[in-house]
Amino acid sequence: MRPSALAPSNPGVRSAATFARACLIQVALALPLAGCEPMAVTLAGVGTTTGINHALGGTVYKTFSEPLPKVSQGTLAALKRMGIKVDSVSTKDDVQTIIASSKERNIEIELEPISPRATRMRAVAHKPSGFWDSATATEIILQTEKRVSATS
Repeated sequence: MRPSALAPSNPGVRSAATFARACLIQVALALPLAGCEPMAVTLAGVGTTTGINHALGGTVYKTFSEPLPKVSQGTLAALKRMGIKVDSVSTKDDVQTIIASSKERNIEIELEPISPRATRMRAVAHKPSGFWDSATATEIILQTEKRVSATS
């Protein structure tokens, strides 16, 4: 075979050796992080590791494998720990709505039973400027998850 016949016809396509080399470099860079759980979780992406879904507009969702009363209790404990004031808690058609506020944030949390042992949580945090704060909504869900797990 001619040497030119071994070269890829498309210069943008990696050869197997180049691909293998890139994979080895990534593995070598990741090895120092193997014992560093916080860094590994951060690199993996908080949303991916905890099953949190973001929708357009800063709305954050998570489904818990726990009944609504347990998720509600965990949510209220998380808000208290975060120093977020609960303004009201109401229930309509089995869906619980928690309205809360903190410095320059208006927060709405909706807890919907999917089954007797599963609850869907929706969290939205608005700034007065009209922008959403999905980081705060995500943290509320993460803190709720910790509280719910602690009582299991």
